[in-house]
Amino acid sequence: MLHKNHQNNHRPTKSSLTIVLKIGTSSICNEVTHFPLLSNLSALVESVLNLRSYGHRVILVTSAAVGTGLRRLNMAEKPSKLAARQAVAAVGQGRLMALYDDLFGQFHQPVAQILLTKNDLADRSQYLNAVNCVEELLDMGVVPIVNENDTISTQGIRFGDNDTLSAIIAGMVKADYLFLLTDVDCLYTDNPRTNPNAKPVTVCEDMLKLKEQVSVASMGSALGTGGMATKLVAAELATAAGVTTIITNGSKPNNIINIIKADRKTSDEFTEEHPLHTRFIAKNNPMLDRKWWIQYGLHTAGVIYVDEGAATAILKPRLKSSLFAAGIVDVEGNFVAQQAVNIVLREKTKEGETKDIIIGKGLVNYPSIEINRIKHCRSTEIASILGYVDSECVIHRDNLVRLQDEI
Repeated sequence: MLHKNHQNNHRPTKSSLTIVLKIGTSSICNEVTHFPLLSNLSALVESVLNLRSYGHRVILVTSAAVGTGLRRLNMAEKPSKLAARQAVAAVGQGRLMALYDDLFGQFHQPVAQILLTKNDLADRSQYLNAVNCVEELLDMGVVPIVNENDTISTQGIRFGDNDTLSAIIAGMVKADYLFLLTDVDCLYTDNPRTNPNAKPVTVCEDMLKLKEQVSVASMGSALGTGGMATKLVAAELATAAGVTTIITNGSKPNNIINIIKADRKTSDEFTEEHPLHTRFIAKNNPMLDRKWWIQYGLHTAGVIYVDEGAATAILKPRLKSSLFAAGIVDVEGNFVAQQAVNIVLREKTKEGETKDIIIGKGLVNYPSIEINRIKHCRSTEIASILGYVDSECVIHRDNLVRLQDEI
């Protein structure tokens, strides 16, 4: 039942939450016939309106453009040719938005379509424009409906799946919750359909420990692009930005409000008022917005290999140094200034083999060809080697994200 005041307060209040809901293809389209699952969609729309009636701001990240296009074109399965898949998505995206607009329109709720590729967020100004646009829509009382722009995206600029996209959107708007709505009630230690001994995982505080305990090898549906593995990646991205992440059943979206209420209690007993779900606890010290953008919004254009001394200076808590040319051992890739690169320490194992450890990612002040010329050199020598000095360091610490603890 819809709350009678669902059109009230647009602007956030002290008690309002920003909530991102990600709904997968298998919850929207029948896997065989590709017909829309109207009961699921209607329940989802009512749940969004109920959340808004409590003053919460809601963003919907949706899949199913390809699935909807296949139904419209009367095609049995996704074509293998990239251009053909993009064409199917172009047909389906309009149909999908028309379906959402019709369902939300029954309650006079305006919606907005936002289509993104990773390239749209690679430029800092475009990233901030996207954030401002979504925030403005939420302030207007609009429900933004976000999807990857499958009609123009290619492998190099794809988020890869909408689980990842939803996590990035949640980080961008500093959401309180990200709900990954899937076809099971929660994360299990194994596939519950094939292993009757699979146990539910209800809370996760340590992602590394969790990955040792669960098997997530199964892929998504024939129409979708992801499985449980992509949801773990999304949960890791979102919790790093301070967003509590929930995996729950997409066919029961009315559970969302009860899950939010239950999240604030300590009871482990699952009831109708406390539905089964998996909760990934947000980090207490989330990344700053700029560093979140560097790590997750930017394409990695190359690699800079550093020596142990430079790695220690970068990672040591009391130092957190910039990266200087003297500590650079080698450069890989062809990149220009202000592109993002991984910072890697190459270690030798006891067996005599080499092991690469990614210790950070950052924006370079010099192109790869010039870093190759100044590697191993002191900052005072840069001017005589290059004929100019843009910066005394190759990557400034304010533009550097540390991806390892002290080593």
